[in-house]
Amino acid sequence: MAPEAIDRVLAEWVKDARARTLALVADLDLAQLMGPRLAIVNPLLWEIGHVGWFQDHWVFGGGRDELYDSSAIPHDVRWDLPLPERAATVRYLEDTRDRVLERLERGLSDDERYFVRLSVFHEDMHCEAFTYTRQTLGYPPPELPVSAPPSGGALAGDVEVAGGTLDLGARPGAEPFVFDNEKWAHAVDLAPFAIARAAVSEGEFARFVDDGGYRRRELWSPDGWAWRAGEAAEAPLYWRRDGGAWWRREFDRWRPLDPDRAIVHVAWWEAEAYCAWAGRRLPTEAEWELAAGGPEKRRFPWGEEPPEAARANLGWRAGRPVDVGALPAGDTTSGCRQMIGNVWEWTTTTFSAYPGFVADPYRDYSQPWFGTHKVLRGGCWATAARLLRNTWRNFYTPDRRDAWAGFRTCAR
Repeated sequence: MAPEAIDRVLAEWVKDARARTLALVADLDLAQLMGPRLAIVNPLLWEIGHVGWFQDHWVFGGGRDELYDSSAIPHDVRWDLPLPERAATVRYLEDTRDRVLERLERGLSDDERYFVRLSVFHEDMHCEAFTYTRQTLGYPPPELPVSAPPSGGALAGDVEVAGGTLDLGARPGAEPFVFDNEKWAHAVDLAPFAIARAAVSEGEFARFVDDGGYRRRELWSPDGWAWRAGEAAEAPLYWRRDGGAWWRREFDRWRPLDPDRAIVHVAWWEAEAYCAWAGRRLPTEAEWELAAGGPEKRRFPWGEEPPEAARANLGWRAGRPVDVGALPAGDTTSGCRQMIGNVWEWTTTTFSAYPGFVADPYRDYSQPWFGTHKVLRGGCWATAARLLRNTWRNFYTPDRRDAWAGFRTCAR
């Protein structure tokens, strides 16, 4: 693609990401924009300002570091800062966007394009965080256009994967941009394994809960049981039993469980315990990547073409997770479904550096979290499609239940 065409695409991305940021908070009042002081969320007024600062900082070398530098400002302090009012914060976001667009019109060097891409992808990740913050705080869903969820039902069975040698990670030159934790592809030998065609559904997880899964210590690792006891967890975070049936909270409304819908908002510890109950296990991230892309390293489960609505539930298309059997057009060549989109999938792998790791300019993106987080793969319904590929690594601590995370299992 010619440099001018690349810059036009980047300009559309910049506009799209900023429009999504503003739309995700447009209906909230000041009290909602600040919200309660919780360890798992930011005050949204601070967070949208941080998005503008990050772009200002990395593209122009400017910005108000004393307010919005997440590496320097402790999380608990962010509620106490002298933040600009909402209108001024929005103007800052709009002015920064317009300055980036002006620079793109003049043409950029490859180094400058790198930082524009970084700022867009950073904003995409925060847009997903805005979404789960609204869920955490019980706010109504934002007024975004959504399509009718595709039908799908259940999808049983495993796919047999032959194993072999996988080049785990991104290959140099294969993408115009990859994050430092994807660098670089390196050989990993895998034994044959069988992986579920679909993610675990709400109905399947409900059977684990109803069978006393949260009270059977033998199903939990020592650390998992300590977490469960500390949380007093008896079911997934947003579930409640009413009239003999399970209900889940979706933003500000309670709805009956959809038995075939992918389970979401479960911690890694809950996924591990479910696997013990089911006689299964979580995949390693190398197994996940081999199942998704094959030894030939397809960019997406289905091939090289970018995600479309028929293939993947991404970018708020359905406004929620969908049935695990939906979207067969997105299958891998061997028959695994929804390995991109719908819900993030926990793996058993602890987040760590690939061999030869070197931190990118945004040094705090990956390195501080090695050894303490678990790897998730695949994206979710609220993830921007432009962010993803089969090598993309997400990471959360194993106690996190607020993210749009579910899982699929492997045979033992």
